[in-house]
Formats: sequence, C-alpha cells, structure tokens
Amino acid sequence: MESASVSIGLGSVSAIGSSIAWLNKIAAPNNVRRVALTRASVAVEQPTQPKLALVRIGTRGSEISSLASDSPLALAQAYETRDKLMASHSELAEDGAIQIVVIKTTGDKILSQPLADIGGKGLFTKEIDEALLNGEIDIAVHSMKDVPTYLPDNIILPCNLPREDVRDAFISLSAASLAELPAGSVVGTASLRRKSQLLHRFPSLSVLENFRGNVQTRLRKLNEGVVRATLLALAGLKRLNMTENVTSILSTDEMLPAVAQGAIGIACRSSDDKMENYLASLNHEDTRLAVACERAFLETLDGSCRTPIAGYASKDSEGNCIFRGLVASPDGSRVLETSRKGQYALDDMILMGNDAGKELLSRAGPGFFDS
Repeated sequence: MESASVSIGLGSVSAIGSSIAWLNKIAAPNNVRRVALTRASVAVEQPTQPKLALVRIGTRGSEISSLASDSPLALAQAYETRDKLMASHSELAEDGAIQIVVIKTTGDKILSQPLADIGGKGLFTKEIDEALLNGEIDIAVHSMKDVPTYLPDNIILPCNLPREDVRDAFISLSAASLAELPAGSVVGTASLRRKSQLLHRFPSLSVLENFRGNVQTRLRKLNEGVVRATLLALAGLKRLNMTENVTSILSTDEMLPAVAQGAIGIACRSSDDKMENYLASLNHEDTRLAVACERAFLETLDGSCRTPIAGYASKDSEGNCIFRGLVASPDGSRVLETSRKGQYALDDMILMGNDAGKELLSRAGPGFFDS
C-alpha cells in the first residue's frame, strides 16, 4: 500500500491509499535539501532521510487531494490531540515527532445511503482499527459517538479529552427556533435520535433523512434551499470555529444528546505501554466516567443507527452523577425517558447506565422500534 505525506506545521499529514504522484502537484516538501554543486550552474535536489515519527495519529478522512474540505472536523480533533501531546511531552514537541495519518473509512466514502443501510456507526472506525492493529498508526482519534460499544480485540480506549458542549444547534436562514418553523417545513438530519425527538415535539414538521456529509456540506445544502433548517452538534461547530452559523442552541431538555456527544476518545493497542502512558497524561477522568455511563446504557439497549437513543451523564453541584436516558419510536410517536442519580464513580455510573437501559427495554416492549 502506497502512502503519501506532506509536512504541515510541527507534524505531518499522510493518507493511506493515496498515490505518491499527488506530491508532484504541490511545492517541494520540507524534507528536501537543496545542494548547490560547483561543477554545474543548476541546483540539484537530493532527498534527506525523513525523521521517523514517534507517534502516528490515525483519523478519519477521504482522499488527501481534497484534504482541506473532506474531513475538517476529524482533522481538528486530531490536531487538538497532537497539540495536547506536544504540550505534555517535550520529545513530542520536536519537528516531525508526530504524524497525522488520514484514513479513508467506508462511512466517509459512501454518503448516498443512510448509515443503518450500510452497516451502522462502525463504518467510521473499522479501517482505523485495522490500521492500528496492523501497526500503520500508533493511536486513533475518534468522535466517541461514532465508536461501537464493543472494541476489537487488542484495542483499548484509555483516554477521553475534556468534553465539549453536548447540546445540539438549530440552524436556519428563515426561523429563529424550531417553534417558529411553519408547518410542513423540511428539516435535514441523518440522525434518528434528532428526527424522533423533533417529530415528537413538532409533528407538523417534515424530516429529510440521509442528510449526510461534513458540516460544510450540510450548511451548503441549507443555503441552497434543500432544507429549511438543520440540527448539528454544537461541539463540532465549536471545534471548527463555526459557531457564527448557529441560530439558536437547544437545551438538553429540548433535545437530549447522543451518547458520548462532544467527547473525543483516543485508542491504542493493548500491548503498547508507551502509547498508553502518553494517553494517560491527556485523559480527562470526569469525561471518561460520563462516557462509560452513557455507553453502558447504549450497550444494554443494544443500540444501533436504526434505534433512536439518547443519553447524558453529568455532575451536579453536589458532585453526584445525574443520568438521563431516552428511547423513541423512529416516527417520534412514542418517547420513553428515565433518569438516575448516584455517586460519580465508575462502577456506580456503569450500574446506573445498565439499570436505566433495562428499565426502558422493559417499558418499550417488543416491536417498539419497528414503527
């Protein structure tokens, strides 16, 4: 498999599966040394041996030829990880010590079909997991809401970065809020969670499903009039410095977020003590525990992209964990909610998530998610 790389800033970016010929389209990379020969009147370029990166960060993306537009959020998360590693470890702050490897995932390549029809959320992690197990990368940066509840053998996820805002943003060119949208207005979203909660509160609205693509693509479709409004994770807009596009922010009472929304997870091989030690220095324990609680809820429900599920664990003013969970029928006609309160500790929070999931499974009954 060929790999192309180009130095960017204090790290580098490479793309698995790209043609090396792509490098001919850009200026000479930084690792080329120009040597003037006295016997000739021209300068001859001779490549130097590139420095071996100490940490190779794998992240989602498409063809490197369109790197600037295909996966900006995934890259922003990878660069956030890189910057934190550089700040925590002096040897990683040196030029070339960290390399960012962009990996094409099935979920990024197939945008014409709903995720549920082509295999679900694991489509954003499968190829990255394979690269990690094959030794092509050392760590993998994921949006935690894209990560299946079961990790592959020999992969661990010991680190969560501090969580961003978990709320959803409402974006429209013609209305200040969901309540102001006229009956029949079309809202674009690829999320069954958003669709079901939206239709439950506003049954007169219509939802355009499979409204997929990166943030920029969805905003372009909105500007082109394909939909009247859309809902996006506020966390992504903040990481992309694009909050100027937000019309209003939905409270968690109005729209309960996806499990692990706003959280970044970093995986490594279970046998790689060096990477695990690097990641331990970045881990934000409150976020890790909240994500564990929410994912225990999701796992108990055996949630998939065909199942509208929402869950959110937070710490109250007294330091306790407050968990809220929700399941809904796909058409929004029924929404079941529950909550738990307990100690903000791993075992307690996993038990809360599991217990809440069992309750909603029992209340939902057979066929609940088939409507």
